[in-house]
Amino acid sequence: MSVPRPLRLLSPAVLLAALLAGASSPAAAQGGMDHSKHHMGPEIVIPKGAIYTKADVEFMQMMIAHHAQAIVMARMAESNSSNAQLLKLSRKIDQSQMPEIQIMQDWLRRHDQVAPDTSSWRTVRMDGMLSDEELQALNAARGAAFDRLFLNGMIKHHAGAIKMVDDLFKSPGAGQEVDANVFANDVVVAQTAEIGIMRRLLAQLPK
Repeated sequence: MSVPRPLRLLSPAVLLAALLAGASSPAAAQGGMDHSKHHMGPEIVIPKGAIYTKADVEFMQMMIAHHAQAIVMARMAESNSSNAQLLKLSRKIDQSQMPEIQIMQDWLRRHDQVAPDTSSWRTVRMDGMLSDEELQALNAARGAAFDRLFLNGMIKHHAGAIKMVDDLFKSPGAGQEVDANVFANDVVVAQTAEIGIMRRLLAQLPK
């Protein structure tokens, strides 16, 4: 039985330093984009008779990276924003998506699949994820300028996660395993609600 790896996230300062220093991974060297690779580690093997599919495994692996970047963005708000409502939302995103990463990692391990850690967001980019340049701009912004970039970026990020769920359910046989189905639907409900909140906050920002 494997021992769960500890969750690790870079602080905004360390994140920015790492981005500015240049990336060492092939994906980052190509501008941080890697749409061809939808799983991490060895080729995914699905046991005969399993109720889950390759698409389920890919979804869980890639959503870990997707969530991890959202948490990095949310933690930037602590030093870059003074908007009480935005900070309340950013903390909710941090506090809700961290346990969800654990849920996904546990699901993958339970099915003997590779469970990426939270550093995986640096080597892949999925729907809605910010580029290295967008993250640098976000980390450099302060006050209302940060708030606008954060809200627009996180709305895009959440919409990307919802599209990933939509793509999962369009894949033949995917999303049928009970835990995967419940988790994917929960992502849609929570992130759709948060998009509504973020649109209202965006409308309240000074022009």
